[in-house]
Amino acid sequence: MEFLTLAFVQRALIAAAMVGLCSPSIGTYIVQRRLSLLGDGLGHVAIAGVGLALMTGSAPLGWAVAICVAGAIGIETARQRGRATGDIGLAVLFYGGLAGGVLMASVAGQGAGGLSSYLFGSLNTVSTQDLWVVAGLCAVILLIAVGLSPQLFTVCADEDFARTLGLPVKAYNYLIVILAAITVTTAMRTVGLLLVSALMVIPVAAAQNIFRGFWASLWAAMGIGLVASITGYLVAVFANLAPGAMIVIITIVFFIISWPIAALLHSGRHRRLDDPDSPTSHDITVHDQHVHGPGCGHEAVDHGDHVDYIHDGHLHRRHQDHYDEH
Repeated sequence: MEFLTLAFVQRALIAAAMVGLCSPSIGTYIVQRRLSLLGDGLGHVAIAGVGLALMTGSAPLGWAVAICVAGAIGIETARQRGRATGDIGLAVLFYGGLAGGVLMASVAGQGAGGLSSYLFGSLNTVSTQDLWVVAGLCAVILLIAVGLSPQLFTVCADEDFARTLGLPVKAYNYLIVILAAITVTTAMRTVGLLLVSALMVIPVAAAQNIFRGFWASLWAAMGIGLVASITGYLVAVFANLAPGAMIVIITIVFFIISWPIAALLHSGRHRRLDDPDSPTSHDITVHDQHVHGPGCGHEAVDHGDHVDYIHDGHLHRRHQDHYDEH
């Protein structure tokens, strides 16, 4: 373990840990909006920024952030105005960004090879200056993703309900895609632009397999991202493998393991009330003892055929003598 005393290894570990934390934090909202491939699209747009930086001889990160944020705002504007579906917008991001980046890198005389360290990550080359930039960007992402989590979750779960609460839905939607763009560009030196979406989505999917509450899923996803990033880098260094790819493989391992764990934890959740011994019956939890109604302290949301009550950002629907979370 003497390699842990090397300065470049320590910088890489810190960078991997920070990106492993912030990527799932914003990925949680991306998954909630069913835009799991948005990270891939933004990654391809960021390639155009890197290509432009190579062509102009300037710093890649600044151009990548600017181009990626502009692309995110563009696709969100098109989505809100109904001028393009999500799939079409993502396709434009994929192909336009990738082609533009490779073309500009070719004009700079470097070709696709000059983009490889940004496409697949280059943790071992992270400098002290890079580390400070990554730390600053990750701090902003975490501060907003966690600090505004009730508002962001409400907007992602039900835009119409968010409007009834007076939330600026459009502004929050733009904020989410902008944070996603910043996350993608922040992670291009760790897992790379082609793999960053996996670090944003897979830990979230694994956490949601095991946990049902939003807060539990959010913190679990961040924990999985952190552990996967550190473990993946250490394994890669020890075995002389590509760090970015190994980090993604570790997240996939967590996702696979989450299936049997979820099956064990939730096997008794759905039981019928009329047959307590049946494996398909409902369990009565502590929350079931509370009777909802006017003045009960929980906000009611009328959906026509039923009424939901809000608990910490979650909706609970009445199911005979208890309430189901959904």
